[in-house]
Amino acid sequence: MTNPILQNWNTRFALAPFNAISDDDFEPALNTALASHRAEIEAISGAVEAPTFANTIEALEAAGQDLNKVLSVFFTVAGADSNPRREELQRLFSPLLAAHFSEITSNKALFARVNDLWARRDALDLSAEQDRVLMLSHRDFVRAGAALEGKAEVRMKQVKSRLAELGTEFGQNLLADERDWYMELGAGDLAGLPEFVLDAARAAGADKGVDGPVVTLSRSLIVPFLQFSERRDLREAAYRAWAARGANGGQTDNRDIASETLRLRQEQAALLGYDDFATFKLEPEMAGTPNAVRDLLMQVWAPARARAEEDQAKLTEMMQADGINGPLEAWDWRYYSEKRRVAEHDLDEAELKPYLQLDRMIEAAFACANRLFGLEFRTVDVPLYHPDCRAWEVTRNGAHVALFIGDCFARPSKRSGAWCSAMRAQARYPAVQAPIVINVCNFTKGDPALLSYDDARTVFHEFGHALHQMLSDVTYESISGTSVARDFVELPSQLYEHWLEVPEVLAEFATHAKSGEAMPKDMLDKVLAAATYDMGFQTVEYVASAMVDLELHSGVAPDDLMAEQASILNRIGMPGAIGMRHASPHFAHVFAGDGYSSRYYSYMWSEVMDADAFGAFEDAGDPFDPDTAQLLEENILSSGGSKAPEVLYTAFRGRLPGVEALLKGRGLAA
Repeated sequence: MTNPILQNWNTRFALAPFNAISDDDFEPALNTALASHRAEIEAISGAVEAPTFANTIEALEAAGQDLNKVLSVFFTVAGADSNPRREELQRLFSPLLAAHFSEITSNKALFARVNDLWARRDALDLSAEQDRVLMLSHRDFVRAGAALEGKAEVRMKQVKSRLAELGTEFGQNLLADERDWYMELGAGDLAGLPEFVLDAARAAGADKGVDGPVVTLSRSLIVPFLQFSERRDLREAAYRAWAARGANGGQTDNRDIASETLRLRQEQAALLGYDDFATFKLEPEMAGTPNAVRDLLMQVWAPARARAEEDQAKLTEMMQADGINGPLEAWDWRYYSEKRRVAEHDLDEAELKPYLQLDRMIEAAFACANRLFGLEFRTVDVPLYHPDCRAWEVTRNGAHVALFIGDCFARPSKRSGAWCSAMRAQARYPAVQAPIVINVCNFTKGDPALLSYDDARTVFHEFGHALHQMLSDVTYESISGTSVARDFVELPSQLYEHWLEVPEVLAEFATHAKSGEAMPKDMLDKVLAAATYDMGFQTVEYVASAMVDLELHSGVAPDDLMAEQASILNRIGMPGAIGMRHASPHFAHVFAGDGYSSRYYSYMWSEVMDADAFGAFEDAGDPFDPDTAQLLEENILSSGGSKAPEVLYTAFRGRLPGVEALLKGRGLAA
């Protein structure tokens, strides 16, 4: 076995030997791993012994170790450091993997064994965790179509295969649009841009081979450009390009892909006996039904839209005072909102940003984890897949807990956004394994790298996901870490954001990049006072996207995707000067795979809990209260999916929360 992906990784922390792996290794490794996994499944399904939890469910848990290795390495580099060969492999692998897993869930003998155990579960003397794993296994088989027969079974396989292809194509088209567009800035185009934006634009120009500054579609560059550029014509050009990702015509246009995806998802739901895809997808979530999601979103929408409309009127007045007539447009909002923030809160991002150094914010996230959970972080030198990556060993009381990897900077080969994934999840079966966790972000590189306040929140957000993986303490990988309901998975990440706003954290770690001095007390006070500034805008752009996602998947797939999107926005009364956070042609959460399809609302559902959960620390009178931190770890962070999310949350807080804490936290309460 000479393929480095499939060899035993006798490396430090059993990390993938990235320095020995080439793109030519992936395809043969996948083919070998698929064959090995197929043989393991056949052995389980064909066993002559009566089904037991050990020879069926635990055997399934233990199967596919080589496949896990291949996929963890490949999808890490394909998402964070793509190239033409890796994109080609993604297109090749997607239907192969869809067919492989469809083959498993349609294995009648295997499903019969799982079904037999499910029918006899009360007599099996299972632990609570085993009972949960059995329930989830049986449910996953049923929801994947294991009970289908004949033409319905064949068609389900075809639908899954095509959906996998479409998701890959959607993501690659979006990456191409984001990679290829840029706007050069001449000497007369720089009015209003502070030095940190110019530095980022020059660095982006160097990446593009341009001698001078450029604006790209990287969020960490285009958002500050829209905030500060005095050139309304350039703001409009940049915003239109940003909003048009995936809808530019030609080979990278995603509109037909999204439309076909919606049709196939509706067919998938119908094959399984559901009225629509949203009903199917929401059944295992905390929300349970589309109506429950609508109710939450509309409770938040009404006060958020009212606040946004008040703000729009004020920003329009400011624009007209500049001699510009007509309505406020989407490319005007951030510019005039930044001016208003300076006027009302005396808070200038150009003055704030030097206090938000990336390295210091990472230190802050680590320090909070140390005070809350006793974790310690030590830089380690191990081979990684890109020079921008850094690694830390995570320990507690001297014992190894996890390996944490950070990949923080934007580059053309990386898809947009920020995410956390486990290259290896925590488990104790079939062998004890410590997690390897990675946070991927898209910040602008600098010396030092400086963040916006929103970027700093992203550091804490993604690290909250990482803690969910690191502190996991379960037996089976299938319920480890973030393997929880989608509308529960954002609770740890959004909860951890609250520690960025703890005054003593900013006082210690928000230090000036040049002088090293702590953020002045008056600036710190202004930052905290402005925490809910422009929250009407932020809430509206998010809820609009969540509503469009929900409604597109509720009922018959629309004939005209963009017309239906416009109709949904019109029905809820979308303010004209605010765009969706994610319009359908670039809504990767929903169409580059189905991770958040019908479930983009999850961030807000989790926010209802995170606002209430941080209240437990406030009630204790200490954001680092050790007893509350222990309850949080025991009942949320270490438990993974071992219990239903409402059970876990109630064990931590004593009750389920209402929407009031969210509205108060966003400054939207009446």
